[in-house]
Amino acid sequence: MKEQLLMIPGTLCDAGLFKHQITGLKNIANCKVVSNSSSDDMRVVAANIIKEADDTFSILGLSYGGILAFEIWRQAPDRINKLILLNTNYKKPSKTTETNQKRFVEMAEKGQLKQVTTDILIDAMLHPEHAKNEQLRQAVLQMALNIGEEGFYKQVKAQLARPDSSKNLKNITCPTLIITGREDNICPLDLHKEMEQMIPKATLKIIEHCGHLSTMEQPDKVNNAIKAWWK
Repeated sequence: MKEQLLMIPGTLCDAGLFKHQITGLKNIANCKVVSNSSSDDMRVVAANIIKEADDTFSILGLSYGGILAFEIWRQAPDRINKLILLNTNYKKPSKTTETNQKRFVEMAEKGQLKQVTTDILIDAMLHPEHAKNEQLRQAVLQMALNIGEEGFYKQVKAQLARPDSSKNLKNITCPTLIITGREDNICPLDLHKEMEQMIPKATLKIIEHCGHLSTMEQPDKVNNAIKAWWK
């Protein structure tokens, strides 16, 4: 029987973030996308994910999804078989991040969620070449609109209160695959190199010509990296 692979999206993302992984990885795992916005408390979100999981499971989390993976590890380390961390950050939010996120939420509350996504976030997240892809831009926008203002608020409030996971990384004993785009400006490459050094059984895969949304920008390369690593 294939093991369960819980897929946790990033901020303003839903199952569409993993469209290509759900189909591309179905032969190696039982893929299930879970909610990252069931609460504005990250600990509660993690607990809710654990409640709907099998007795043991693996996690694939991108960005905020990776941050939630660290919290799930803190709550249920013995139940996790493997971790796949994509384009994520193990540190507390910086002052710049905090300021920007609060500004984005304020804009969303004024009915400007679409503008936040199309005028600011898409170009920040995607590799410049991929940002020219209108189909990809529309897919990212649709995810944001699906999440909506309330979901966005919950996601931002939860992750701005996140702890620094530095002290936890050395205790992550399960096999861990770290994937990032070389041109990810949201969660830079150096963060992922640091995680590789601190997590005992970590493997780092750098995806070329790729920004923050690796699963959508370079789906085949991401899927191939996961399948080559998965045992």
